[in-house]
Amino acid sequence: MSPRKPATVPTPVHGDIADYNASQSASDRATCEALEGHVRAALPEAVGKVWHGHPVWFLEGNPVAGYSIHKEGTRLLFWIGQSFDEPALRPVGKFKAAEARYARLDDVDVKALRRWLEKARAIQWNYRDVVKTKGVLTRLR
Repeated sequence: MSPRKPATVPTPVHGDIADYNASQSASDRATCEALEGHVRAALPEAVGKVWHGHPVWFLEGNPVAGYSIHKEGTRLLFWIGQSFDEPALRPVGKFKAAEARYARLDDVDVKALRRWLEKARAIQWNYRDVVKTKGVLTRLR
């Protein structure tokens, strides 16, 4: 009989993320807390912290997913989202980022979100060393 593999325990909520969520309006806070819960459930090994003013989760030092509040609602950003081949994600910037926007919690497509989070784990680009490589991204997996 083989030994049981221990379950992956999600990293505790970083205090800065809880503070960020708590500082939002009731509607935005509900969306933020729901997104945080989905990210933590799908990527329990990811390290979450407030980075450049909003919550971001990292795998092996690379940013993979994060959210922020804008006038139009909550923006969910995947740093490598253009690699997902998902038409519901809109390209952002000059690298590989893509986003989804939510005016309210009911706009979140949980099935799509779970799929995107799985792709965030499976597809990795080296953002950690982008300064060293002078803006050239290399695929890790």
